[in-house]
Amino acid sequence: MNRILIKNAKIVNEGTIFEGDVLIEDDLIVEIAESISAKSSQCKIIDAEGNYLIPGAIDDQVHFREPGLTYKGDIESESKAAVAGGITSYIEQPNTMPNAVTQEILEEKYKIAADKSYANYSFMMGATNDNLEEVLKTNPKNVAGIKIFLGSSTGNMLVDNEATLEKIFSSTPMLIAVHCEDETTIKNNLEKYKEEFGEDVPVTVHHLIRSEEACYISSSKAIALAKKTGARLHIFHLSTAKEMDLFTNKIPLEDKKITAEVCVHHLWFTNDDYSSKGNLIKWNPAVKTANDRKVLWEALLDDRIDVIATDHAPHTLEEKKLPYLKAPSGGPLVQHAVVAMFEAYHQGKISIEKIVEKMCHNPAKIFKIEKRGFIKEGYYADLVIINSGLPWSVKKENILAKCGWSPFEGFTFKSRITHTFVNGQLVYTAFKVKDIRAGKRLLFDR
Repeated sequence: MNRILIKNAKIVNEGTIFEGDVLIEDDLIVEIAESISAKSSQCKIIDAEGNYLIPGAIDDQVHFREPGLTYKGDIESESKAAVAGGITSYIEQPNTMPNAVTQEILEEKYKIAADKSYANYSFMMGATNDNLEEVLKTNPKNVAGIKIFLGSSTGNMLVDNEATLEKIFSSTPMLIAVHCEDETTIKNNLEKYKEEFGEDVPVTVHHLIRSEEACYISSSKAIALAKKTGARLHIFHLSTAKEMDLFTNKIPLEDKKITAEVCVHHLWFTNDDYSSKGNLIKWNPAVKTANDRKVLWEALLDDRIDVIATDHAPHTLEEKKLPYLKAPSGGPLVQHAVVAMFEAYHQGKISIEKIVEKMCHNPAKIFKIEKRGFIKEGYYADLVIINSGLPWSVKKENILAKCGWSPFEGFTFKSRITHTFVNGQLVYTAFKVKDIRAGKRLLFDR
């Protein structure tokens, strides 16, 4: 039996922080108490030394690039980066190559992850204009949800047929997650800036091309459709102040039919950073203004926004160095997301309890993930120890994403993750990922 006792931790769970011990047996948490004795010489003891013990973060939106785009990243490399960053479970998106738009292709991804993943995993089923029959075959017990791109993406994944959209929304009982940007608005904006700059459009206008209006038009349409059909809607990577008017904090999360996510980069950067970071912070939706960031923070703290995620989407540095119009959107974030939010805690923007709510508890609630996202007896031992006073700098040599760069390169974080457990196995310690692929397929209580 695998038996580990974590002693002297500041345990963060369900809005409280209390000092205590946690006993792990095999893959489960079996006891939480003020003081637990080992009772066996076979029990490995880890002294948390007053550091924070949080549930492993659940990232509800990543792009790990396998299959088909593995020169940018793969399930092995990116899940390694995730566990080093305190993310013990992830939900990966369908815009790999081939797109995961049939049950057969979707299951192939699960087979790869079963062999390679260091973290727990689930994969979204992708919707297109013509695969409703396949979408409806998706098993709600072992697939996170249905993903719809309402803005352009890889391959045939833009769903722009309104009749098809309504059929998907009204036919599936599963959670539907959407990328909301209005394609017509973006194309019109792009033509305007091409007329001004020719082919040398600068990245500094990215947020004006993929504009507030493009986001709002698409988000408001998706919400209207969800209300009309009764669909369970989750909107990914919100980026504008205007969109925050579409969401409510008047009802408990468990009763919400429409939920919202914000990503770390939209909480961290603004359009002022394009001049120094360039394409490294080119994302879709775009990083927008300081006021947008301010209102996103307000909405996060007052519970109009329910989840913090990464939209981890690596590209090579060579790709990112291309001119703006040719450089792809997206960047690596899983290794630095939790410590970036702890940095916001140090800055007085958010409490540690709130970070855990938005990165651990709420993703588990929204997706109805079985026995994860909390520090509770009988739950899987997905746990992370964080020293909030152990500064470290992001450098090329400590970046684990396959692409080898980070938008945080050169930044010194005040907090550092010291231990990560996945299903009771210590997979990250002494600032190294052990060669233990402990990840399991996520299951859902629906």
